[in-house]
Amino acid sequence: MSKKTLIPILGDQLSHGISSLSDQDPDKSILLMMEVDAETTYVKHHKAKIVYIFSAMRHHAAALRERGWIVDYVSLDDPENTGSFTGEVARALERHPVESIRITEAGEWRVMSMIENWQDQFNVPVTICPDDRFIATHQEFEEWAEGKKQLRMEFFYREMRRKTGLLLDDDGKPEGGKWNYDAENRKPAQSDLMMPQPIRFQPDEITQDVLNLVAEKFTDHPGSLDHFHFAVTRKEALRQRRKFLDHALAQFGDYQDAMLTGEPFLWHSILSPYLNSGLLDPLDLCREVADLYADGKVPLNAAEGFIRQIIGWREYVRGIYWREGPDYAQRNFLEARRPLPGFYYTGDTDMLCLSEAIGQTLDFAYAHHIQRLMITGNFALIAGIDPHAVHKWYLEVYADAYEWVELPNTLGMSQFGDGGIIASKPYASSGNYINKMSDHCASCRYDVKKRVGENACPYNALYWDFLARNEVKLKDNNRLAMPYRTWNKMDADARKQLRGSAKKFLEQL
Repeated sequence: MSKKTLIPILGDQLSHGISSLSDQDPDKSILLMMEVDAETTYVKHHKAKIVYIFSAMRHHAAALRERGWIVDYVSLDDPENTGSFTGEVARALERHPVESIRITEAGEWRVMSMIENWQDQFNVPVTICPDDRFIATHQEFEEWAEGKKQLRMEFFYREMRRKTGLLLDDDGKPEGGKWNYDAENRKPAQSDLMMPQPIRFQPDEITQDVLNLVAEKFTDHPGSLDHFHFAVTRKEALRQRRKFLDHALAQFGDYQDAMLTGEPFLWHSILSPYLNSGLLDPLDLCREVADLYADGKVPLNAAEGFIRQIIGWREYVRGIYWREGPDYAQRNFLEARRPLPGFYYTGDTDMLCLSEAIGQTLDFAYAHHIQRLMITGNFALIAGIDPHAVHKWYLEVYADAYEWVELPNTLGMSQFGDGGIIASKPYASSGNYINKMSDHCASCRYDVKKRVGENACPYNALYWDFLARNEVKLKDNNRLAMPYRTWNKMDADARKQLRGSAKKFLEQL
């Protein structure tokens, strides 16, 4: 029997054009796909997240077989399953005559460290292919970052626009004369019976089997399976992409920062799980968005705002993740130590904004970026929650969360744990911002207009307490000059009341 190349396909590599398959002969290859316990339990992932990944993997395996590939698929409930990638590669080498291993680089340090040991461990040549589904290579990001005092996403984003040609005119200038239209994307929304809703895909037999498996095995993991709705095939993901582009993108720009009670999705795409697992191609999606703008079907602020999230933020945080290294997760610039409140796993809190964001997270394994940054993230920041606990929670509960994209967004952007590598200032706010961008405050038991007292919005006192207790580290930040001037102009009694109110609230956590 002739020897073959073993090609492991990981759970976020569900792309037919993945680099490890490029120029490979299906007759000379064995594709290995593995559901392993170590990947489901290194944090307690949301039940729906596990179902999404496993079901998408099983459907992708079937699609690969239809294309002529031999797929060796190891299910989680296989009694011989070793529970780890390395263990399953070892078993595959026993089952098959293999002369080499070929794999696309993993998205996380933790998994890459395993792969890099395989050649010595198994005495088999291992080829690690770059993941060419991203626009910027690791080297390109390093070259861009080299020598810069500040690594601001905005300037990297401009380089990605130039590289891709997206939303540039014939002279290479940005469409409309500006690179960024974020200032036009901050409108509060009103309830609208015509608001688009994402497609709710009904589980087929494969997905139902996974639902049953996860319900039985992961009883202590957070989240509900009652609302499972994700696409699990490329065909289904393309249907949701079409729904967003045709019915929601035009309003996405105006309302991307808005929040409404009882409306978890608004005009958002719900495509990030499919982009991050490989069912959809990011650049192909962005090109269609640019074409819709060119054809006059969507406004520039919507097209630019959406494209910036993908070729700007998504590419940028990946670059930061790999540049900063594995120790990035341990940083804690503000020395926040408070444990994560239990209501992050139940949604049981009288703060309506938090209850809404956490409740829908537990139901759908989804919340949009402003809910993550300015509700759950903002509260954790101003309450002094340990950023490592916050990072763990975000990695657990969101279906689109892989460490390369989640960690910089959480520890860096949201919690300022990296001291300003990503964010130019801590994203801390009082209840005023939430009141401006949502309808939550009108129905909350707390009064957003009050700073202190039993019924005062907790965000208000916590915001000022955050500034006060971190003044030594933050007072020289130019973007905080105005709030610190306001704080220092308050009379001593007002400051004492604010800090006392914050202290009392935090003691009750």
